[in-house]
Amino acid sequence: MEPRSFLQHLNPENFETIALETFERQYQNVPIYRSYVELLGTARPQTLQEIPFLPISFFKTHRVLTEGLDPQKTFLSSGTTLQQRSQHLVHNLAWYNCSLMLEFERVFGPTDQFVIIALLPSYLENGDSSLIYMVDQLIAANQNELSGYYLSELNEVQQVYEAARKQGKRAFIFGVAYALLDLAELGLNLSEAIILETGGMKGRRKELSKEALHEALKVGFQVSKIYSEYGMTELLSQAYYNPETAIFKTPAWCKVLIRDAYDPFSYVPDGQKGGINFIDLANQWSCSFIQTDDLGRLQNDGFTVEGRLEATDIRGCNLLID
Repeated sequence: MEPRSFLQHLNPENFETIALETFERQYQNVPIYRSYVELLGTARPQTLQEIPFLPISFFKTHRVLTEGLDPQKTFLSSGTTLQQRSQHLVHNLAWYNCSLMLEFERVFGPTDQFVIIALLPSYLENGDSSLIYMVDQLIAANQNELSGYYLSELNEVQQVYEAARKQGKRAFIFGVAYALLDLAELGLNLSEAIILETGGMKGRRKELSKEALHEALKVGFQVSKIYSEYGMTELLSQAYYNPETAIFKTPAWCKVLIRDAYDPFSYVPDGQKGGINFIDLANQWSCSFIQTDDLGRLQNDGFTVEGRLEATDIRGCNLLID
């Protein structure tokens, strides 16, 4: 399969058919997924809702990859060496690159109109981060000498912002939440920049709600809106947050279903909060059907993210395989 033509072929009319075909291939060829599906006794799904979703914790404890294939790259989730970190074994980076560029340019426009400013110190420290790889790809595609990582040199951001404006480019600032707040407190006027927060205080600051964080950043940077993304180590795609509608929207090759937080094998009506199940059809060689530990709800042709499931809320599914 060639990733660009495959991903661009996906639409609401053919999504379910292709998702069921992907399920069958992964059931046959990904050993841990096959074991999980057989324990559930759900090897013949006929709809999206009948497809078994692999608990995300399995990426910490098992090899989730098509049998006989080797990873071209292994992404690790954030954490310390004392914590068990998720591993996403990516067989073919072309699928990640294609998914990334198609959706970024659909939402924001061509990369060459920006200067990319990255404030992601904790991700750089951890190493093997899919987010760092993503930003690396955007910087490489951008091909602007001003684009890069700015870690402790926060005052340089204003200079880069002004230099970008002189080039007729727009500054695009990726930042982990605490680093963006550090920058916002400097009182810089970055009113023409696009600001995208990647979430997470990483223990550096008090946790804030998304609404409070975005309000502080809007005031600090003198901008009218803040963007965000929903992505994780175990996925090859991102969903972007539209500040005008306050929802995340998936690309055409992804879909979110909301399961009952207390019964992982049933679903709740649109608008009701539950656990997020994420279908990512760019994930062709590992598992496209991920049961996340996030809470959210379907809303206005998109979804919201509203916290995390507590360990005591997760029922049964993670205990099916030793």
